[in-house]
Amino acid sequence: FPVTILPVKVQASDIQNKIKSTTYTLLPDGRTTICQITLKNRFTVNGSSACVVKEEYNQALGEKYAFEKAFDNIWELEGYLLAEKRYQAGL
Repeated sequence: FPVTILPVKVQASDIQNKIKSTTYTLLPDGRTTICQITLKNRFTVNGSSACVVKEEYNQALGEKYAFEKAFDNIWELEGYLLAEKRYQAGL
């Protein structure tokens, strides 16, 4: 019988390899950025960031923090998926 080999943790590179595209939207309030990551399987995951006052908005930072939150959300989903695969394999 073939031995099932599954990793014990999710790597950032595993997630990066599943990303198809990333879209950023600045909301009308002028201080909130939404990042939507679309995965290769067409599933989308969102993250957001906001500053306290519109005058302090920094696009690069808004996009960075929103992406990090979306990426973390994918990491959690991928962790669950790996745990389920390991469970189904009897590991």
